[in-house]
Amino acid sequence: MDLPHDSEDRHAPHPVHRPRPRGHRQDRAPGRGPPARLRDGHGPGASRSGEVRFDWTLPDTWEPALAGADALYLVAPDDPSPVREFVRQAAALGVRRFVALSGRGIEKAGEKGFGQGMAAAEAAVQESGAEWTLLRPNNFFQNFDEDLWLAPLRAGRLGLPIGDMPEPFIDAGDVAEVAAAVLTEDGDRHAGRTYELSGPRALTFAEATRTIAGAAGRPIRYEELTPAAYRAELLAEGWPEAAADGLGAMFALHRAGYTAEVTDDVRRILGRAPADLEPWARGVATRGVWA
Repeated sequence: MDLPHDSEDRHAPHPVHRPRPRGHRQDRAPGRGPPARLRDGHGPGASRSGEVRFDWTLPDTWEPALAGADALYLVAPDDPSPVREFVRQAAALGVRRFVALSGRGIEKAGEKGFGQGMAAAEAAVQESGAEWTLLRPNNFFQNFDEDLWLAPLRAGRLGLPIGDMPEPFIDAGDVAEVAAAVLTEDGDRHAGRTYELSGPRALTFAEATRTIAGAAGRPIRYEELTPAAYRAELLAEGWPEAAADGLGAMFALHRAGYTAEVTDDVRRILGRAPADLEPWARGVATRGVWA
């Protein structure tokens, strides 16, 4: 699941072309179907590799980024306002297959809750007239070593307002491989489908923290916080109010149990079980990430 960002979000979509794969996790996924070139545009202009700039806030960058694309992996920004027009333009320019990254429980978020960009992406691709597939993953393993929870874990204490509700965390690499399969496989078996992507077992955050502490070989404790206390901590750390509210809304979905169920969608698409948190944590710990 993509988390709210603490700075302006300009995530690019990933148009699929036909030469060689390269770059991000989606590009490194094992090959399925025809090769795809996955482009994103975080740079200030065209790179030496020929990649094209894309910026959600600059519509003039959209058409060059979409040139020649027939399928697109859509990672929407937190701000939903540009999403519908972008998808409309992509379809008009020849995109015939959309794969939208969303998050589990998003259908319960409401119009002012968590994940409005993801909700806008879901609605836009379904209205596009093109083939579409929705990917709704759980929180990624990588949120523990690359993102929101890394600094607290390094500090020896992770405090969240989640209670004993478990979550089947998923490896972002598995999500990438699913996305690559759905984007590039021939046929329409994924068309009109919503995939709920989970890991193989549900763990509470306290259990996940103990797993990481064991892999790291050092004490790291989990502390249950009230939603108000968690919000206060985020604001004290300098998070914008909108981001703090978004995280609070996300954890409200978790507490309600909307993300707790283990699903079999990864296995059905990839023909194998998803990665498990414990061996992943052992591998990450060898890099000293949580030292």
